[in-house]
Amino acid sequence: MTNGLTPDIQTKVDNWLEGAYSEESKTQVRSWIREEAWATLTDAFYRDLEFGTGGLRGVMGAGTNRMNRYTVARATQGLSNYLNRVVDGDVSVVVTHDNRNRAREFAQLVADVFSANGIRVWLFEGMRPTPELSYAIRELGCQSGVMLTASHNPKEYSGYKAYWADGGQVIPPHDHEIIAEVKAISGPDEIRVEPDTSRIKPIGSDMDKAFIDTVLTEQVRPEAVGMAGDLGIVYSPIHGTGVELIPAALKAAGFRNVSRVESQCSPDGNFPTVVYPNPEEEEALTLAIEQARVTGAGLVMATDPDADRVGVVVRNADGDLELLNGNQTAALLFDYVLAGKQEKGDLKPEDYVVKTIVTSSLLDRLADRYGVECFNVLTGFKYIGELMTRLEGSRRFLVGGEESYGYLIGEHVRDKDAVVSCLLIAEMAAWYHSQGSSLYGRLQEIHREFGLYRERLVSIKKAGKEGGEEIAALMRSLRETPPLELGGSRIVAIRDYQSRVEKQVVSGNERSIDLPKSNVLQFETDRGDVVSVRPSGTEPKIKFYVSVHSKPDEGDSDDLRDRLERRIDSILDDLNG
Repeated sequence: MTNGLTPDIQTKVDNWLEGAYSEESKTQVRSWIREEAWATLTDAFYRDLEFGTGGLRGVMGAGTNRMNRYTVARATQGLSNYLNRVVDGDVSVVVTHDNRNRAREFAQLVADVFSANGIRVWLFEGMRPTPELSYAIRELGCQSGVMLTASHNPKEYSGYKAYWADGGQVIPPHDHEIIAEVKAISGPDEIRVEPDTSRIKPIGSDMDKAFIDTVLTEQVRPEAVGMAGDLGIVYSPIHGTGVELIPAALKAAGFRNVSRVESQCSPDGNFPTVVYPNPEEEEALTLAIEQARVTGAGLVMATDPDADRVGVVVRNADGDLELLNGNQTAALLFDYVLAGKQEKGDLKPEDYVVKTIVTSSLLDRLADRYGVECFNVLTGFKYIGELMTRLEGSRRFLVGGEESYGYLIGEHVRDKDAVVSCLLIAEMAAWYHSQGSSLYGRLQEIHREFGLYRERLVSIKKAGKEGGEEIAALMRSLRETPPLELGGSRIVAIRDYQSRVEKQVVSGNERSIDLPKSNVLQFETDRGDVVSVRPSGTEPKIKFYVSVHSKPDEGDSDDLRDRLERRIDSILDDLNG
């Protein structure tokens, strides 16, 4: 090692200091060298930040393994090269961003690189939600698009999500070929950065109005809004892109008693009021919950920075405010949309719903209840979008969801959409309120019919080069020596989505899994418990998803909830043991 660095990392550091990179980033690298911050330098340069199947995501800063002007421009040059190679005729794209620090700078850079490569760019005048980008690509007939966002990651992160002509994130074969184009770029000299400003056009409020008007057509029982009475709603954008469009959509639908968390309405990339801008975490909803306590509101909704996920808080049977998990909100949405369509005679044989393989099997059972096919796809909403595009014109998509708080109602986009989700969640609340019930009350009814479902997601962070190696070793160990039982229940089936094989443990029978390869393992017990294990595709984490449930006739008591939670504890203890 030289100065605490391996020779290959030292070479990459030297190349950065000598190459056509920004002076600001070179200053940062020199500072790390003076401070002998070898671990920081190693993490910043030990690899190139990978342009994965959804794009880029990483900590901002200098280095080949960081989000910076070079990695953003390199990704855009690779995407430009691919678009110009495979698209006949003129190419056009849409670009926008969320509220992240440097997001506007990166979005302008992306537009500049596209235009320098002869591509026409529709650049949003300011930050916009991810689902509106998907909508705009479809409306404008573009071939691609880029969203600058790190979703719900901490403030240190930035990200780059690439979209295709259908409005969905890029999928095979495009993703792998784009990745190859990006990897072929060895340095800044191969990137065109001088913009052709004549090719960059602004878009803004007209697209906002068209998007909101389209979202309003997805209502199931619009008459419920007029029945809402004194139902109060608190909404927080957590400093992100939902700040204008979601309140505007609720107002356009007729909701009048909506209050915003004003201290979280400023588009601040430092997220000054939260530790972590993730609506899956109750801490991020603290201010909204407190506002609901003061105002007496019955519903709280909060969206992540790019407004594709939504966290929901409802009043439980005791009148206390309780955060729903993503599976519970998805169950309510699936049930509400299907029941409403059925009630109005608008449920058709070709209709379908979609969930991911790590999302609660309660959704499958709800689909069966209404006689609608439920497809299961790999983790990531892009696979839901891919299926929608494949079936477009022959079957009708109604609703899709994943446990990570992302949902879509209707076919107007090809990604999760917190704008339409907030509208339908508010409509649901109004409907049940008008019927003398509530979202929580309906959830209890669902559990009484199908059994009480309890789920838990445990994410273990393994940062840096060593962390990645630890995650790989753990997945290898689980494949080579899988557990025989979990939580006192015998394993009866093992599904390996990497080898695309499901094995019945007792008989030894195997069947193929008709899904693309993915680094996911799933274990099912004789009690119907399901445990899924997968490395995150966007963060340095390994994730454990545990789902357990009771029998339908066991009710929905606190004691039963405690027993199911203890069962989850036991399963996780076995996995960690």
